[in-house]
Amino acid sequence: MGQSILKNKYMQILVVAAGTAVAGEFKINPFDGDIFRIAMGSSAFLLFLLLMKQLPYVSTGLVTGTVVLLFRTGMDAMEGSSLTFLQSMNSHFSAMVYYIVFAVLMNLIKSRLDTFHPLVLGGVAALIDLLSNEMELLTRLIVLDSTSFKLNEWTYLMAIAVLRTYFTTGVYSSISVSQLRIAQTEQNRRMEQMLGFGSGLYGEVFYLKKSIGTLENVTLNSFELYRGLKGEGLQAYSRQVLDITQEIHEVKKDSQRILAGLVKLVDREVTGDMPLSGILRFAVKSNTKYAEMLGKEITFNVNITSDYTTASYIPLLTLLNNLTANAVEVIKGKGKVSLDAYEKGETTIFSVTDSGSGIKDRDRELLFEPGFTTKFDDEGVAATGIGLSHVRDIVHLFEGEIVVSQASHTGGAMFQIIIRTAKLRKEE
Repeated sequence: MGQSILKNKYMQILVVAAGTAVAGEFKINPFDGDIFRIAMGSSAFLLFLLLMKQLPYVSTGLVTGTVVLLFRTGMDAMEGSSLTFLQSMNSHFSAMVYYIVFAVLMNLIKSRLDTFHPLVLGGVAALIDLLSNEMELLTRLIVLDSTSFKLNEWTYLMAIAVLRTYFTTGVYSSISVSQLRIAQTEQNRRMEQMLGFGSGLYGEVFYLKKSIGTLENVTLNSFELYRGLKGEGLQAYSRQVLDITQEIHEVKKDSQRILAGLVKLVDREVTGDMPLSGILRFAVKSNTKYAEMLGKEITFNVNITSDYTTASYIPLLTLLNNLTANAVEVIKGKGKVSLDAYEKGETTIFSVTDSGSGIKDRDRELLFEPGFTTKFDDEGVAATGIGLSHVRDIVHLFEGEIVVSQASHTGGAMFQIIIRTAKLRKEE
């Protein structure tokens, strides 16, 4: 409930006014007497205006000036001042003028506040502070007929204004930088979530497309079988096959509708470009968490000798994530995984090397076949075995090739993806 109250515009203005009035009591008197007071209220008011740009500045200035006038008059009464109520009001009337003028002048530059360099903002705010102080002095001369200050004593006022406003804009800049860092951290977190989502979704879309193609072939073959059975006079069997064909066709249409929705989702959520270094860093970061989840101590190394921007980062992420996850899985307890990216001639080569037990020669020919796996869980249940076949099919979409070999320096396996650079590099 308290937060909803603070979100109310009028309550925010009152908070600004009250905060400024209280801050104004923390003051210094640079000149003899108490005729003109340099208080923290001015700095607080400027900081409030910079942080709360959604407020109407002129209205905020009017309310703040009025609250400051009433607050200071009330403080005089509480302190047992010899001034009458009217004299006290007259004494502090110029302070109200200061805040109103300050707010009006700030309103003139409100639309450009975010475009100012901090040094320029400090200078402009100092000038506004000076003009507001001059109006305060002028009001004192008119209302109180005071001769303690002259309007041409702007040198002192400007020095005070510069110190006060640059201190305030410095605090404001520090707060803004902190907020930007928080926003950047949140943006990076969301980007990582989006990349993980996009990479996983890309794989699902890829295999759904493949399944639809398979369903299309099954439908055609089933229909040909129906025609053959019908031609031979086997009506009962041909009718049964026709019913199966129609059901397969319905499954295919449903799959196509699902695919259309997923493709739209990918197009909406996954856009833009990414450098190769960003792709490798994300693959390492996501699989570092995966290794920790499996309770393994794995050191990841990234080596990039060629870094360029690509629009095909989602399929590349899918490839490298799959290979890196496989490398994590084959390592027992503790080991190393290296990811490399470099150009060789007209091709770009990505390699994932692990320090596992390697791949037996007899397994290499079957390694990329759907259903083949050498990984079993603690209960002896085999993995699905679709990962590397998935990788091979995506590589073929790029008209590339994937090569597996023994890693000479680690004793484990090394997978190399070789793709023509022209297929990946985005032209500037």
